[in-house]
Amino acid sequence: MKRDAFSHLAHGPRILADIGGSSASFGLETAPNQIEAIWLTECAAYPTLGAAMVAYLSQPATVAAGGYQARFAGIAIANPIDGDWVTMTNHHWSFSIEAVCSQFSLKSLVVVNDFTALASALPYLAPEYKRQIGGGIIRSGATIGLVGADAGLGVSGLVPAGERWIAIDSEGGHATFAPMNEREIDILRYARRYHEHVSSERLVSGIGIALVYRALCERARVEPQNLSTAEIMERGMHRHDPVCEETLLAFCDMLGTVAGNVALTLGAKGGIYLGGRTVQKLGDLLDRSGFRARFEQKGRFSDYLAHIPTYLITEPYPTLIGMSAMLSAA
Repeated sequence: MKRDAFSHLAHGPRILADIGGSSASFGLETAPNQIEAIWLTECAAYPTLGAAMVAYLSQPATVAAGGYQARFAGIAIANPIDGDWVTMTNHHWSFSIEAVCSQFSLKSLVVVNDFTALASALPYLAPEYKRQIGGGIIRSGATIGLVGADAGLGVSGLVPAGERWIAIDSEGGHATFAPMNEREIDILRYARRYHEHVSSERLVSGIGIALVYRALCERARVEPQNLSTAEIMERGMHRHDPVCEETLLAFCDMLGTVAGNVALTLGAKGGIYLGGRTVQKLGDLLDRSGFRARFEQKGRFSDYLAHIPTYLITEPYPTLIGMSAMLSAA
């Protein structure tokens, strides 16, 4: 995993982490342009963030790369950051930034929203790690938008500021869901039985796929099976279950609506990027779905959106790259 124009690491290796609602990835930046000893784990396997970090630092590859020498770290986490205490929205981990610093003898620990970090990676993505979906052409020097689904739904963007970029710290995934057709109205009605406020994240996310599946089972008058998100995606992508397939197609449509809203809100003529593990797993389904048509479906502003390109991020660990970029710019 490489990127250009990084400052040299004058104080030894740096620990990087991307903490989602269900899984976490760790890496060690040992030199400019070099992130190694990457380790992926399930958050549920560890009672605390500290326990997961201890496990990472004990991995043979981390030990060999000098992980215990690290005195600087950056954590991108699926959560708003406001002060020292962090309580995750979609997982049970809570921690004090200062206490984690003390536990691991860190001189500095930077904790940011995961999509703020992912947005910071966008200028450094190699062409082979992004795939265009539909038409549109990037306008150089324009604002860039970011939407992505992992366990939750993240929104961010990059605003140009001279020769650098400013990442937007946003919780746009929690904005109110807006249905666009009768199917989505039925999904919303079903979701409102369980949630007073139905945000886009309630439906357009890893945790939302199961809710959409149950809503569509009721709509189709079939008994829902007790399926995990992974099982729904597997059955839907291979067309083994018509309701699972419809769930994923509805997911792509709703993702298109969210992405179009972000493009209009930010004026993102520099393009909209799609990230998150859930979206990455969709593969070619995203291309053949109604995502791009729904992205452009904004009435009088359809032509405006038709000129904005959309890209799927295919880099395996882009948030680690973005976290490193933020540390280098600090």
